[in-house]
Amino acid sequence: MTIKNWPRIIALVDMNAFFASIEQARNPNLIGKPIGITNGIKGSCIITSSYEARAYGVRTGMRVKEAKKLCPSFLRIPSNPILYAKISTNIMNSLREITPDIEVFSVDEAFLDMTRCKKIWDNPENIAEKIKEKVFSVSGVHCSIGISGDKTTAKYAAKLHKPNGLTIISPWDAENTLKDISVLELCGINKGIGTFLAKRGIFTCGEVKKIPIGILGQHFGNPGRRIWYMCQGKDPEEVKNDIKTPKTIGHGKVTPPNTRSKNVIYMYLTHMSEKVAQRLRKNTLCAQKFFIGLKTNKDWIGCKQIKTTLPTNDGRHITALCKRILNQYWNGEGIYQVQVTALDPREEKGQIDLFGESGESNDKHHQLNRVIDCINQRYGEFTLASANLLNRSDMPNVISPAWKPYGYRQTIFQKYNKNNNIIKKVFKIK
Repeated sequence: MTIKNWPRIIALVDMNAFFASIEQARNPNLIGKPIGITNGIKGSCIITSSYEARAYGVRTGMRVKEAKKLCPSFLRIPSNPILYAKISTNIMNSLREITPDIEVFSVDEAFLDMTRCKKIWDNPENIAEKIKEKVFSVSGVHCSIGISGDKTTAKYAAKLHKPNGLTIISPWDAENTLKDISVLELCGINKGIGTFLAKRGIFTCGEVKKIPIGILGQHFGNPGRRIWYMCQGKDPEEVKNDIKTPKTIGHGKVTPPNTRSKNVIYMYLTHMSEKVAQRLRKNTLCAQKFFIGLKTNKDWIGCKQIKTTLPTNDGRHITALCKRILNQYWNGEGIYQVQVTALDPREEKGQIDLFGESGESNDKHHQLNRVIDCINQRYGEFTLASANLLNRSDMPNVISPAWKPYGYRQTIFQKYNKNNNIIKKVFKIK
Protein backbone atom coordinates (compact mmCIF):
# COMPACT_ATOMS: atom_id res chain seq x y z
CA MET A 1 0.00 0.00 0.00
CA THR A 2 1.48 3.34 -1.07
CA ILE A 3 0.85 6.58 0.79
CA LYS A 4 1.86 8.91 -2.00
CA ASN A 5 -1.73 9.96 -2.74
CA TRP A 6 -2.98 10.13 0.87
CA PRO A 7 -4.14 13.68 1.76
CA ARG A 8 -2.98 13.13 5.35
CA ILE A 9 -1.08 10.32 7.09
CA ILE A 10 -1.82 10.07 10.81
CA ALA A 11 -0.38 7.40 13.10
CA LEU A 12 -1.52 6.70 16.66
CA VAL A 13 1.17 5.02 18.74
CA ASP A 14 -0.14 3.19 21.81
CA MET A 15 2.19 1.48 24.29
CA ASN A 16 0.64 -1.84 25.31
CA ALA A 17 -0.21 -2.26 29.03
CA PHE A 18 2.47 0.36 29.52
CA PHE A 19 3.28 0.23 33.23
CA ALA A 20 3.01 -3.56 33.40
CA SER A 21 5.12 -3.95 30.25
CA ILE A 22 7.86 -1.78 31.76
CA GLU A 23 7.95 -3.96 34.87
CA GLN A 24 8.17 -7.11 32.76
CA ALA A 25 10.92 -5.61 30.61
CA ARG A 26 13.07 -4.69 33.63
CA ASN A 27 12.45 -8.02 35.40
CA PRO A 28 12.57 -11.05 33.05
CA ASN A 29 11.10 -13.23 35.83
CA LEU A 30 7.80 -11.40 35.32
CA ILE A 31 7.59 -12.08 31.58
CA GLY A 32 4.53 -14.19 30.83
CA LYS A 33 3.21 -13.75 34.37
CA PRO A 34 -0.20 -12.24 35.28
CA ILE A 35 0.80 -9.03 37.06
CA GLY A 36 -0.99 -5.90 38.16
CA ILE A 37 0.40 -2.50 39.10
CA THR A 38 -0.86 -0.98 42.35
CA ASN A 39 -0.34 2.29 44.17
CA GLY A 40 2.55 1.22 46.36
CA ILE A 41 3.15 -2.01 48.27
CA LYS A 42 -0.04 -1.57 50.30
CA GLY A 43 -2.15 -0.47 47.34
CA SER A 44 -5.30 -2.52 46.90
CA CYS A 45 -6.55 -1.03 43.63
CA ILE A 46 -5.09 -2.13 40.28
CA ILE A 47 -3.83 0.72 38.11
CA THR A 48 -3.16 -1.47 35.10
CA SER A 49 -2.49 -5.14 34.42
CA SER A 50 -0.51 -7.27 31.99
CA TYR A 51 -2.21 -9.04 29.10
CA GLU A 52 -1.65 -12.33 30.91
CA ALA A 53 -3.76 -11.02 33.82
CA ARG A 54 -6.36 -9.54 31.49
CA ALA A 55 -6.90 -12.98 30.00
CA TYR A 56 -8.34 -13.98 33.41
CA GLY A 57 -10.65 -10.97 33.50
CA VAL A 58 -8.44 -8.71 35.62
CA ARG A 59 -9.19 -5.07 34.83
CA THR A 60 -8.07 -1.58 35.81
CA GLY A 61 -9.82 -0.38 38.97
CA MET A 62 -10.31 -3.91 40.27
CA ARG A 63 -9.30 -4.75 43.85
CA VAL A 64 -6.35 -7.09 44.35
CA LYS A 65 -8.51 -9.52 46.36
CA GLU A 66 -10.95 -9.81 43.47
CA ALA A 67 -8.08 -10.25 40.98
CA LYS A 68 -6.63 -13.13 43.02
CA LYS A 69 -10.01 -14.86 43.00
CA LEU A 70 -10.03 -14.72 39.21
CA CYS A 71 -6.35 -15.53 38.93
CA PRO A 72 -4.70 -17.29 41.91
CA SER A 73 -1.22 -16.74 40.43
CA PHE A 74 -1.77 -12.97 40.15
CA LEU A 75 1.21 -10.88 41.27
CA ARG A 76 0.93 -7.38 42.72
CA ILE A 77 3.72 -5.01 41.70
CA PRO A 78 4.05 -1.55 43.35
CA SER A 79 4.11 1.30 40.86
CA ASN A 80 7.28 3.20 39.99
CA PRO A 81 5.94 6.48 38.54
CA ILE A 82 9.30 8.17 38.28
CA LEU A 83 10.55 5.38 36.04
CA TYR A 84 7.35 5.37 33.96
CA ALA A 85 7.60 9.13 33.46
CA LYS A 86 11.23 8.89 32.39
CA ILE A 87 10.54 6.12 29.89
CA SER A 88 7.51 7.96 28.53
CA THR A 89 9.66 11.04 27.98
CA ASN A 90 12.33 8.98 26.22
CA ILE A 91 9.73 7.43 23.93
CA MET A 92 8.20 10.77 22.97
CA ASN A 93 11.64 12.23 22.31
CA SER A 94 12.48 9.30 20.04
CA LEU A 95 9.24 9.73 18.08
CA ARG A 96 10.20 13.33 17.36
CA GLU A 97 13.10 11.92 15.38
CA ILE A 98 10.56 10.42 12.99
CA THR A 99 8.42 13.53 12.56
CA PRO A 100 8.32 16.94 14.24
CA ASP A 101 4.53 16.93 13.98
CA ILE A 102 3.66 15.01 17.13
CA GLU A 103 0.87 15.39 19.69
CA VAL A 104 1.51 13.69 23.01
CA PHE A 105 -1.97 12.45 23.82
CA SER A 106 -1.23 10.78 27.16
CA VAL A 107 1.56 9.05 29.06
CA ASP A 108 1.46 6.10 26.64
CA GLU A 109 -0.09 7.52 23.46
CA ALA A 110 0.96 9.93 20.75
CA PHE A 111 -0.37 11.09 17.39
CA LEU A 112 2.18 11.44 14.60
CA ASP A 113 1.39 13.43 11.46
CA MET A 114 3.54 11.93 8.72
CA THR A 115 2.09 14.06 5.91
CA ARG A 116 5.16 16.27 5.52
CA CYS A 117 7.39 13.18 5.54
CA LYS A 118 5.68 11.34 2.66
CA LYS A 119 8.75 11.50 0.45
CA ILE A 120 10.82 9.70 3.08
CA TRP A 121 8.53 6.66 3.47
CA ASP A 122 7.33 4.29 0.76
CA ASN A 123 4.38 2.81 2.61
CA PRO A 124 2.69 2.78 6.04
CA GLU A 125 4.27 -0.58 6.92
CA ASN A 126 7.71 1.02 6.75
CA ILE A 127 6.53 3.85 8.98
CA ALA A 128 5.18 1.41 11.55
CA GLU A 129 8.36 -0.69 11.49
CA LYS A 130 10.48 2.39 12.20
CA ILE A 131 8.18 3.54 15.01
CA LYS A 132 8.22 0.13 16.68
CA GLU A 133 12.00 0.00 16.38
CA LYS A 134 12.39 3.43 17.99
CA VAL A 135 9.98 2.72 20.84
CA PHE A 136 11.54 -0.64 21.71
CA SER A 137 15.10 0.65 21.53
CA VAL A 138 14.52 3.33 24.19
CA SER A 139 12.03 1.49 26.40
CA GLY A 140 12.16 -2.27 25.88
CA VAL A 141 8.37 -2.34 25.43
CA HIS A 142 6.21 -2.95 22.39
CA CYS A 143 3.51 -0.74 20.96
CA SER A 144 0.44 -1.02 18.77
CA ILE A 145 -0.03 1.35 15.87
CA GLY A 146 -3.03 2.56 13.92
CA ILE A 147 -2.47 4.44 10.67
CA SER A 148 -5.15 6.28 8.71
CA GLY A 149 -5.98 9.63 7.18
CA ASP A 150 -7.40 11.22 10.35
CA LYS A 151 -6.89 11.11 14.11
CA THR A 152 -10.10 9.36 15.12
CA THR A 153 -9.79 6.50 12.63
CA ALA A 154 -6.09 6.06 13.48
CA LYS A 155 -6.91 5.78 17.19
CA TYR A 156 -9.69 3.29 16.50
CA ALA A 157 -7.34 1.27 14.30
CA ALA A 158 -4.64 1.12 17.00
CA LYS A 159 -6.85 -0.77 19.42
CA LEU A 160 -7.95 -3.46 16.96
CA HIS A 161 -4.83 -5.59 17.18
CA LYS A 162 -3.07 -5.71 20.55
CA PRO A 163 -0.45 -6.22 21.76
CA ASN A 164 2.29 -5.21 19.32
CA GLY A 165 -0.21 -4.84 16.50
CA LEU A 166 -0.56 -2.78 13.36
CA THR A 167 -3.77 -1.78 11.61
CA ILE A 168 -3.85 0.36 8.48
CA ILE A 169 -7.09 1.93 7.26
CA SER A 170 -6.72 4.02 4.13
CA PRO A 171 -8.64 7.32 3.94
CA TRP A 172 -10.85 5.81 1.21
CA ASP A 173 -11.78 2.80 3.36
CA ALA A 174 -12.35 4.67 6.61
CA GLU A 175 -16.06 5.44 6.24
CA ASN A 176 -16.92 1.89 5.25
CA THR A 177 -14.79 0.47 8.07
CA LEU A 178 -16.53 2.57 10.71
CA LYS A 179 -20.10 2.42 9.45
CA ASP A 180 -21.21 -0.61 11.50
CA ILE A 181 -19.38 0.09 14.76
CA SER A 182 -21.01 1.76 17.77
CA VAL A 183 -20.54 5.52 17.99
CA LEU A 184 -19.31 4.95 21.55
CA GLU A 185 -16.29 3.08 20.16
CA LEU A 186 -14.81 6.36 18.91
CA CYS A 187 -12.60 8.46 21.15
CA GLY A 188 -14.33 11.66 22.21
CA ILE A 189 -17.92 10.40 22.06
CA ASN A 190 -19.10 10.04 25.64
CA LYS A 191 -22.25 8.44 27.01
CA GLY A 192 -24.04 11.80 27.08
CA ILE A 193 -23.63 12.29 23.34
CA GLY A 194 -24.33 8.59 22.82
CA THR A 195 -27.64 8.95 24.69
CA PHE A 196 -28.53 12.02 22.61
CA LEU A 197 -27.94 10.05 19.40
CA ALA A 198 -29.69 6.92 20.71
CA LYS A 199 -32.87 8.91 21.37
CA ARG A 200 -32.86 9.71 17.67
CA GLY A 201 -32.37 6.10 16.67
CA ILE A 202 -28.66 6.47 15.94
CA PHE A 203 -26.31 3.82 17.34
CA THR A 204 -23.65 3.23 14.67
CA CYS A 205 -21.26 5.58 12.95
CA GLY A 206 -22.94 5.01 9.59
CA GLU A 207 -26.31 6.09 11.00
CA VAL A 208 -24.99 9.52 12.06
CA LYS A 209 -25.42 10.76 8.49
CA LYS A 210 -29.18 10.41 9.00
CA ILE A 211 -29.24 13.64 10.97
CA PRO A 212 -28.07 17.04 9.68
CA ILE A 213 -24.72 18.24 10.92
CA GLY A 214 -26.46 21.38 12.15
CA ILE A 215 -28.39 19.47 14.82
CA LEU A 216 -25.17 18.24 16.42
CA GLY A 217 -23.71 21.71 16.06
CA GLN A 218 -26.76 23.28 17.68
CA HIS A 219 -26.54 21.07 20.75
CA PHE A 220 -22.78 20.56 21.11
CA GLY A 221 -21.16 23.37 19.13
CA ASN A 222 -18.02 22.70 17.10
CA PRO A 223 -17.29 19.41 18.93
CA GLY A 224 -20.68 18.18 17.71
CA ARG A 225 -19.89 19.12 14.13
CA ARG A 226 -16.56 17.35 14.45
CA ILE A 227 -18.32 14.18 15.64
CA TRP A 228 -20.44 14.19 12.48
CA TYR A 229 -17.27 14.02 10.39
CA MET A 230 -15.48 11.64 12.78
CA CYS A 231 -18.14 8.99 12.24
CA GLN A 232 -17.43 9.12 8.52
CA GLY A 233 -13.70 8.68 8.90
CA LYS A 234 -13.10 12.34 8.08
CA ASP A 235 -12.05 13.86 11.40
CA PRO A 236 -10.83 17.37 10.47
CA GLU A 237 -8.86 17.97 13.68
CA GLU A 238 -5.15 18.54 13.17
CA VAL A 239 -2.35 17.03 15.19
CA LYS A 240 -1.72 19.68 17.82
CA ASN A 241 1.84 20.71 18.56
CA ASP A 242 0.86 23.66 20.73
CA ILE A 243 -0.02 23.36 24.39
CA LYS A 244 -2.93 25.40 25.68
CA THR A 245 -3.21 26.77 29.17
CA PRO A 246 -5.13 24.24 31.26
CA LYS A 247 -8.65 25.05 32.43
CA THR A 248 -7.92 23.61 35.88
CA ILE A 249 -4.96 22.50 37.97
CA GLY A 250 -6.00 20.32 40.86
CA HIS A 251 -4.99 17.71 43.36
CA GLY A 252 -7.03 15.39 45.53
CA LYS A 253 -6.23 12.89 48.23
CA VAL A 254 -8.08 10.05 49.87
CA THR A 255 -8.07 10.42 53.64
CA PRO A 256 -8.30 7.65 56.21
CA PRO A 257 -11.94 6.50 56.09
CA ASN A 258 -14.40 8.53 58.17
CA THR A 259 -11.80 11.11 59.26
CA ARG A 260 -13.34 13.44 61.85
CA SER A 261 -10.24 15.17 63.18
CA LYS A 262 -10.23 18.81 62.07
CA ASN A 263 -6.45 18.97 62.34
CA VAL A 264 -6.02 15.92 60.08
CA ILE A 265 -8.46 17.25 57.49
CA TYR A 266 -6.73 20.62 57.56
CA MET A 267 -3.36 18.90 57.06
CA TYR A 268 -4.66 17.12 53.96
CA LEU A 269 -6.07 20.37 52.57
CA THR A 270 -2.76 22.14 53.23
CA HIS A 271 -0.91 19.32 51.47
CA MET A 272 -3.10 19.61 48.37
CA SER A 273 -2.92 23.42 48.44
CA GLU A 274 0.86 23.33 48.36
CA LYS A 275 0.88 20.79 45.51
CA VAL A 276 -1.45 23.03 43.47
CA ALA A 277 0.66 26.09 44.27
CA GLN A 278 3.86 24.32 43.23
CA ARG A 279 2.39 23.35 39.87
CA LEU A 280 1.10 26.86 39.27
CA ARG A 281 4.54 28.31 39.95
CA LYS A 282 6.26 25.64 37.86
CA ASN A 283 4.24 26.72 34.83
CA THR A 284 4.37 30.47 35.62
CA LEU A 285 0.65 30.52 36.28
CA CYS A 286 -1.60 31.91 38.97
CA ALA A 287 -5.29 31.71 39.79
CA GLN A 288 -7.88 33.69 41.66
CA LYS A 289 -10.76 31.19 41.70
CA PHE A 290 -10.57 27.83 43.45
CA PHE A 291 -12.72 24.77 44.06
CA ILE A 292 -12.31 23.28 47.52
CA GLY A 293 -14.28 20.19 48.44
CA LEU A 294 -14.60 17.59 51.18
CA LYS A 295 -16.15 14.22 50.37
CA THR A 296 -18.42 12.53 52.89
CA ASN A 297 -19.95 9.07 52.56
CA LYS A 298 -22.95 10.70 50.84
CA ASP A 299 -21.75 13.65 48.79
CA TRP A 300 -19.28 16.48 48.47
CA ILE A 301 -19.43 19.53 50.71
CA GLY A 302 -17.58 22.75 50.14
CA CYS A 303 -17.64 25.58 47.67
CA LYS A 304 -17.80 25.39 43.88
CA GLN A 305 -15.88 28.63 43.61
CA ILE A 306 -14.07 30.75 46.16
CA LYS A 307 -11.77 33.67 45.36
CA THR A 308 -8.56 35.14 46.66
CA THR A 309 -8.17 38.93 46.69
CA LEU A 310 -5.74 38.77 43.77
CA PRO A 311 -4.48 35.96 41.52
CA THR A 312 -1.97 33.84 43.43
CA ASN A 313 0.33 30.83 43.27
CA ASP A 314 1.23 30.98 46.95
CA GLY A 315 0.23 27.95 49.01
CA ARG A 316 -0.43 30.15 52.05
CA HIS A 317 -3.24 31.99 50.28
CA ILE A 318 -4.84 28.78 48.98
CA THR A 319 -4.56 27.16 52.42
CA ALA A 320 -6.30 30.20 53.94
CA LEU A 321 -9.25 29.56 51.60
CA CYS A 322 -9.30 25.92 52.69
CA LYS A 323 -9.46 27.00 56.33
CA ARG A 324 -12.45 29.22 55.54
CA ILE A 325 -14.24 26.37 53.78
CA LEU A 326 -13.48 23.95 56.60
CA ASN A 327 -14.84 26.35 59.22
CA GLN A 328 -17.90 27.31 57.18
CA TYR A 329 -19.08 24.02 55.63
CA TRP A 330 -17.76 21.19 57.79
CA ASN A 331 -19.96 20.18 60.71
CA GLY A 332 -18.07 17.17 62.01
CA GLU A 333 -19.02 14.73 59.23
CA GLY A 334 -16.67 11.86 58.44
CA ILE A 335 -14.41 12.83 55.52
CA TYR A 336 -13.10 10.37 52.94
CA GLN A 337 -11.35 12.61 50.41
CA VAL A 338 -10.26 16.22 49.89
CA GLN A 339 -9.91 18.17 46.66
CA VAL A 340 -8.24 21.51 45.86
CA THR A 341 -8.43 22.82 42.29
CA ALA A 342 -7.29 26.09 40.76
CA LEU A 343 -9.89 27.23 38.23
CA ASP A 344 -9.12 29.16 35.05
CA PRO A 345 -5.38 29.72 35.69
CA ARG A 346 -3.67 32.58 33.90
CA GLU A 347 -0.13 33.65 33.11
CA GLU A 348 1.55 35.17 36.11
CA LYS A 349 1.77 38.98 35.89
CA GLY A 350 3.83 39.63 38.97
CA GLN A 351 1.23 41.99 40.46
CA ILE A 352 1.71 43.02 44.07
CA ASP A 353 -1.19 43.02 46.52
CA LEU A 354 -1.27 46.67 47.58
CA PHE A 355 -4.07 46.11 50.07
CA GLY A 356 -2.66 43.08 51.82
CA GLU A 357 0.96 42.37 52.48
CA SER A 358 3.46 45.09 51.86
CA GLY A 359 5.33 45.00 48.60
CA GLU A 360 8.54 44.10 50.41
CA SER A 361 6.89 41.26 52.34
CA ASN A 362 5.22 39.93 49.21
CA ASP A 363 8.51 39.95 47.32
CA LYS A 364 10.22 38.06 50.16
CA HIS A 365 7.58 35.35 49.99
CA HIS A 366 8.05 35.08 46.21
CA GLN A 367 11.79 34.66 46.73
CA LEU A 368 11.23 32.13 49.50
CA ASN A 369 8.91 30.08 47.28
CA ARG A 370 11.51 30.07 44.50
CA VAL A 371 14.19 28.82 46.89
CA ILE A 372 11.88 26.12 48.30
CA ASP A 373 10.91 24.99 44.78
CA CYS A 374 14.57 24.71 43.76
CA ILE A 375 15.47 22.66 46.83
CA ASN A 376 12.45 20.38 46.45
CA GLN A 377 13.14 19.86 42.76
CA ARG A 378 16.65 18.75 43.55
CA TYR A 379 16.12 16.70 46.68
CA GLY A 380 12.52 15.55 46.40
CA GLU A 381 9.00 16.87 46.78
CA PHE A 382 8.33 18.48 50.19
CA THR A 383 11.91 18.13 51.38
CA LEU A 384 11.12 21.62 52.66
CA ALA A 385 7.56 22.07 53.83
CA SER A 386 5.51 23.75 56.51
CA ALA A 387 5.61 22.10 59.93
CA ASN A 388 1.96 20.97 59.82
CA LEU A 389 2.81 18.70 56.87
CA LEU A 390 5.31 16.59 58.80
CA ASN A 391 2.65 13.93 59.42
CA ARG A 392 1.11 14.03 55.93
CA SER A 393 0.07 10.85 54.21
CA ASP A 394 3.00 8.79 52.97
CA MET A 395 0.84 6.85 50.54
CA PRO A 396 2.61 7.00 47.18
CA ASN A 397 0.95 8.96 44.45
CA VAL A 398 0.34 7.55 40.99
CA ILE A 399 1.07 8.90 37.57
CA SER A 400 -2.09 10.18 35.93
CA PRO A 401 -3.23 8.69 32.60
CA ALA A 402 -3.39 12.29 31.37
CA TRP A 403 0.24 12.93 32.26
CA LYS A 404 2.32 14.35 29.46
CA PRO A 405 6.11 14.68 29.25
CA TYR A 406 5.75 18.20 27.89
CA GLY A 407 3.62 21.17 28.87
CA TYR A 408 1.14 21.88 31.61
CA ARG A 409 0.02 18.35 32.25
CA GLN A 410 3.49 17.25 33.32
CA THR A 411 3.31 16.68 37.04
CA ILE A 412 6.27 14.44 37.71
CA PHE A 413 9.51 16.28 38.28
CA GLN A 414 12.13 14.72 36.09
CA LYS A 415 14.95 12.95 37.88
CA TYR A 416 14.45 14.03 41.45
CA ASN A 417 10.94 14.63 42.64
CA LYS A 418 8.27 12.18 43.68
CA ASN A 419 5.19 11.94 41.48
CA ASN A 420 2.01 13.89 42.03
CA ASN A 421 -1.54 12.49 41.91
CA ILE A 422 -3.84 14.52 39.66
CA ILE A 423 -7.59 14.45 40.06
CA LYS A 424 -8.83 16.43 37.09
CA LYS A 425 -12.49 16.13 37.72
CA VAL A 426 -14.11 19.14 39.36
CA PHE A 427 -16.99 17.97 41.49
CA LYS A 428 -20.18 20.02 41.73
CA ILE A 429 -21.29 20.85 45.21
CA LYS A 430 -25.01 20.76 45.92
